[in-house]
Amino acid sequence: MIAVFLAPVYILLNLYVFRWLIRWMGACTRHFKKRPVRAAVLVVYSFFALSILLSFFWPVRWLKTLTNIWFGTVCYILLTVAAADLIRVILKYVVKVDRQRLSSRRTFVTAGTVCIAVILSVSVYGFWNGKHIRTTKYDVAIDKDAGDIHSMKVVLTADLHLGYNTGNYEMEQMVKKINAQDPDLVVIAGDFFDNDFDALDGPDKIAATLRGIKSTYGVYACYGNHDVQEKILAGFTFNHDEKKVSDPRMDQFLTDSGITLLRDEGVLVEDSFYLYGRADEERPGRGIDERRTAEELTEDMDMDKPVIVIDHEPKELDALAHAGVDLDLCGHTHDGQMFPGNVTIKLMWENAYGYLKKGKMHNIVTSGVGVFGPNMRVGTKSEICAIDVSFR
Repeated sequence: MIAVFLAPVYILLNLYVFRWLIRWMGACTRHFKKRPVRAAVLVVYSFFALSILLSFFWPVRWLKTLTNIWFGTVCYILLTVAAADLIRVILKYVVKVDRQRLSSRRTFVTAGTVCIAVILSVSVYGFWNGKHIRTTKYDVAIDKDAGDIHSMKVVLTADLHLGYNTGNYEMEQMVKKINAQDPDLVVIAGDFFDNDFDALDGPDKIAATLRGIKSTYGVYACYGNHDVQEKILAGFTFNHDEKKVSDPRMDQFLTDSGITLLRDEGVLVEDSFYLYGRADEERPGRGIDERRTAEELTEDMDMDKPVIVIDHEPKELDALAHAGVDLDLCGHTHDGQMFPGNVTIKLMWENAYGYLKKGKMHNIVTSGVGVFGPNMRVGTKSEICAIDVSFR
């Protein structure tokens, strides 16, 4: 388990941060040099640092919520402190600033105050930013005949991650923004849940909100890699021999929400275009041992008609394009969710976010509505995608 091996690193990094915190507080005022005060600070910091482990064994909502906020904050604590140390080394050995001035109490207090202001500002912004959903628009032209349908508005959303981070508040926003587009078709590209159905705060209320989505041809979805019931520790899952599948309550929730789940299957909509929902590559789900290949999913289709595919992860783009898919709609990546993830994610995917054309196929990857792990977005946005599709 990766989480177990990373635990010592996490502890050492927190000791590193705590050492600087105590030094800075002692430089600010002599009162923080007293042992009882330092002991109190150690207890409080330890509680936050260990909240990830505590919430794993004691998964109450307030602690899980606190943990997910801390998870994001500690990332920026480590980045900020490391950056401050790097700047200090550069000033000392490269720029060769006067060492006495650089190591003075005033400089140390000022630098520490700036670091704390940066950490708090970024964390508060990240939490706020993750709670506000935007609309991103695309235009796509498919060179096929869709019968009486000459154009349509498709709304793509994904990665709701319903649970401790995302609830009815975000779903109300999402439904309102979807309906504002007056969509003909709504598709949800996986990761409805955050690996735990019991984490939903009022599933019946959320299902009622989702039933409010208005669409001419319906609301369709596929499952993602998090739409299974499993334990998560600091973003890492635990491997076991038993096949990971969705909780039956998850399936019923989608039915109650008025959403049609496509399990590696397609439908012909209005005798005009095909819509296919792929099983997730990592966890294909109940009743599916191995998902169909790109060639297999189109083999029984009339390829004169447009083919739209919902696939949680933006993989096999060449194979899908070669198989004759016209529009491939995905999620999963979150666009990296938090800086610097939004930079490094581009090294991992051919299309980590946005639009890409492969041959005649259009691929669109959304950053999603919800968040996984840290309850923040920095450098990315929560969104729905409104896609104007025109046919020949």
